[in-house]
Amino acid sequence: MRTYTTIQGDRWDIISLKVYGTELKMDVLIDANFPHRNTSIFCAGVVLNVPDVDTTQLFEDLPPWKRGGYAK
Repeated sequence: MRTYTTIQGDRWDIISLKVYGTELKMDVLIDANFPHRNTSIFCAGVVLNVPDVDTTQLFEDLPPWKRGGYAK
């Protein structure tokens, strides 16, 4: 499991997008960082756990123009 250190203004959806490439996995981040579950906007310097997640299937069902940099 890796970690992510927040910057001022980070939110769960932004962090999920940065580390997984999608906002759809923010629930995984929240579950892995239970003490911070009620935080909406982070201050700088909070170290969060980032579980390993397979996100390849998230993008396979999308049309090529919606895959962004994830098209294979």
